[in-house]
Amino acid sequence: MAWIRRAARLMMLLCLMSQASMLRAAPEKDYWSFWDKHDPRSKLEVEHGDWQIILDKYVRFSEKQQMYTFVYGGVSRQNSERLRRYLKNLSEYDPRTLNKNEQLAYWINLYNALTVELILKNYPVKSITKLGKGWFRVGPWDDKLITVAGKELSLNDIEHRILRPVWNNPRIHYAVNCASIGCPDIAPEAYTGKLIEAQMDEAAKRFINQSKGVNFVGGRLVLSKIFDWYSDDFAGKDSSGKAYSGEEGVWKELLQFADPGLRTRLESYKGGISYHYSWKLNEFRR
Repeated sequence: MAWIRRAARLMMLLCLMSQASMLRAAPEKDYWSFWDKHDPRSKLEVEHGDWQIILDKYVRFSEKQQMYTFVYGGVSRQNSERLRRYLKNLSEYDPRTLNKNEQLAYWINLYNALTVELILKNYPVKSITKLGKGWFRVGPWDDKLITVAGKELSLNDIEHRILRPVWNNPRIHYAVNCASIGCPDIAPEAYTGKLIEAQMDEAAKRFINQSKGVNFVGGRLVLSKIFDWYSDDFAGKDSSGKAYSGEEGVWKELLQFADPGLRTRLESYKGGISYHYSWKLNEFRR
């Protein structure tokens, strides 16, 4: 039976290598032109009331973890049904008929609600990376989860084929939540078209001033892997039209949203940078 044990160990090693490869490389933007339409005259507001009820009930600030977390083990059958109803209602919209801010809030809330539903369907689970279809599971991000406007969508479709390329706004990374401790917190309030700019600024400020976003360990600067995986998303042009790189853009972002004490420390820092990320479930811990 030794060959069976060796084969099992080999399969486990291959699985771990596959996971490590997937988690190191962020998916590239893959522009899906079907979704690049909006109605600037639209006054339609998407109803996110059911999602807000769930956030009010189950999003808790953990003093121990110093972050907003989710009480997955406490969700009632009634609220599980409420979440399914909310997702069904979202699926019945054609977001292309909305104005662009309302669209942005729609996609962010859809992504976050789908992620919560995935965890609830598989709870208890230690990490979202343990989910997904196929033999070498590396997470559920490519699984088709919902149909909108006749198109089957996965989490990767929403984030990397719609949100990132259509809006080209790095603050989106602070708004979408992947049910992991290393991810920017799940926001305690549903995103809305009217408040979306202020809400994304708030999310950016919260993350950059958390130790999981920006930290100093033994005097060395440690950033979230998000700033490494998606550094190209932070590239841009300054007010004079001069282009700057993703790495320069990350630094501008940190200084823009850092609290005064952290900003001062960043401005005087001359050393190297390390990166960190935790895929542990963002479950509430007292």
